[in-house]
Amino acid sequence: MSKLPDELIELLDDPASIKIVGTSDEDGTPHLVVKGSLTSLDGETLVFAEGFEGTQSNKNLVRSIWFDRKVSVNITRGLESYQIKGRPYKYLITGSTFRVMIDRARARRGPEADIAGVWVIVPEEVRNESPAVKAAEVLQKRGHFHRHLDLLRQAE
Repeated sequence: MSKLPDELIELLDDPASIKIVGTSDEDGTPHLVVKGSLTSLDGETLVFAEGFEGTQSNKNLVRSIWFDRKVSVNITRGLESYQIKGRPYKYLITGSTFRVMIDRARARRGPEADIAGVWVIVPEEVRNESPAVKAAEVLQKRGHFHRHLDLLRQAE
């Protein structure tokens, strides 16, 4: 496994970041959910708490393990954005990682908060999708040919 970029770890640690997990159902229909608990405890994998066993995302993640399907994750804060594609690795219902995540849930939502389990995602592809980074990539690859003609006209 590769170490996640420091900038991404910082985004994951920031409670103001929006963290979205994308799965697909049996027909391939996308299902997106916000997972505020999404983080990395080891700098290599992603983990997040699942509140209830019967959620659509939980069903889709189990199916992803069975049929070797990828999931997609997006972490965004302002103009910073990362997309991660990876595979669900395991679902924890006990152990030290579970304890860390339930303690965090209780710190956020109160002492009665509960979680069903913790998903572990192994990243396979990490892309910085921030607008400034993407613009620099396009400029390097295509030069000024990516510019809309109206932008060039306005510069005159």
